Amino acid sequence: MRVVLADDQALLRESLAEALAGRGIEIAGQAGDVPGLLSLVQQERPDVAIVDIRMPPSHTVEGLEAAAAIRATWPDVALLLLSHHVETAIAVDLLREDPRGLGYLLKDRVSRIDTLVDALDRLAAGGVVIDPEIVSRLLGRRRAHDPMDELTAREREVLALMAEGRSNLGIATRLGIEDKTVEYHVTQILGKLGIEPVGADNRRVLAVMMWLRRGE
Repeated sequence: MRVVLADDQALLRESLAEALAGRGIEIAGQAGDVPGLLSLVQQERPDVAIVDIRMPPSHTVEGLEAAAAIRATWPDVALLLLSHHVETAIAVDLLREDPRGLGYLLKDRVSRIDTLVDALDRLAAGGVVIDPEIVSRLLGRRRAHDPMDELTAREREVLALMAEGRSNLGIATRLGIEDKTVEYHVTQILGKLGIEPVGADNRRVLAVMMWLRRGE
């Protein structure tokens, strides 16, 4: 896997690069600003770009805007957005159109190298990765006549883990239940949300997006 890193904090960037290289991941380049990031992606065409949301010069949404530009120009490049803070609106906006190959993690989470490598693997395979803290915040929001209200407590647990990008096996391991039981819960979730098995759409992604849009 080839990865580029973009963060204006050189110490964090270098430490992540060193840790990932130690796991056999090729670091194709590093950037401290948006122009450098876009140039790297154009030249290297990495599998994944890791991008800080708050980049120079204003440290507001430059990283998010860069991610949108990368997705529009090089859609095969997966994106992992990093932030110091939980920003649910950004998570929803980021995943609104086509969430496949997109992720959003808190920087505290990526200090755990196993978590970061797992996220990169899932993103490179076209999965969705959302920080559990962001999932928890979104899960607490309610709407009147929300089809999510029909889900049982266990189904909501399964959907939350789906939103983190976990496979059925990963969910089964996390909850201490059988893989077949997870398959049953996923089927129930999709049925209650009215997601029919038609076309090529990823039904799991559609379920996650229905749930995320509750935060709008």
